[in-house]
Amino acid sequence: MADDSFDPGDAVVPMRPAERGAKPALRRRFYQDAATVAQDGGLHAVTLDGKVAKTPGRAALAVPSAALAEAMAAEWATQGDEIDPMTMPLTRLVNSAIDGVSARMAEVRAEIVSYAGSDLLAYRATDPDGLIARQAAAWDPILRWADESLGARLLAGHGIMPVLQPQASLDAVARAVADLPPLRLAATHAMMTLTGSAVLALTVLNGRLAAAAAWKAAHIDEDWEIAQWGEDDEAMRRRAARWLEMAAAARTLDLVG
Repeated sequence: MADDSFDPGDAVVPMRPAERGAKPALRRRFYQDAATVAQDGGLHAVTLDGKVAKTPGRAALAVPSAALAEAMAAEWATQGDEIDPMTMPLTRLVNSAIDGVSARMAEVRAEIVSYAGSDLLAYRATDPDGLIARQAAAWDPILRWADESLGARLLAGHGIMPVLQPQASLDAVARAVADLPPLRLAATHAMMTLTGSAVLALTVLNGRLAAAAAWKAAHIDEDWEIAQWGEDDEAMRRRAARWLEMAAAARTLDLVG
């Protein structure tokens, strides 16, 4: 099948789950219809006015899942007069997988293992007692799951002193992500950076926790502070934006199967 592509240019950039600065200028919508088309090799591409859309790296915006392609097309279809990438988390994640992750799979896997070496769940508060108890109640069962299901026994410490994790446990994390294809690896990496925990990302990847439960576990400390001192509006807006990325990553896992 010929690649009759429609290049969206810089309208959508690869996902970067991090704090963002000023919102960039938005590009005006340049198409009428968004749909999907089957391609050779079992791929399904997003089309804009009948032409295959491209990633910022000029690859076809195509995935091995009709359901995921349709979900991305829906993001494009629901744009208004301007294209707002922040309302297109699935497309941004797929762009990241195609343009970035697929070309550096070993590096992305190594970063997940590195995160496990300093995982959020391994660093516990020294006080107050209420926070210590909440962390233990939420995180200890997850660490047990990682040990029993993955063979990744991570040690927990208190305070800010580094915790040296057993090499065998890090090797187990490496095995857990060794065979992930680009989309699943990109989704796992995104959840990891959003939560600060490779283990939490692996719980969602393996169906141990729903994304919302993993997200709640990642914010034990922050929610404790909110309960003591109240919410900061700007911080909560940033958290809400990150949650949309987390939900998109989990949805990607569901849609690619």
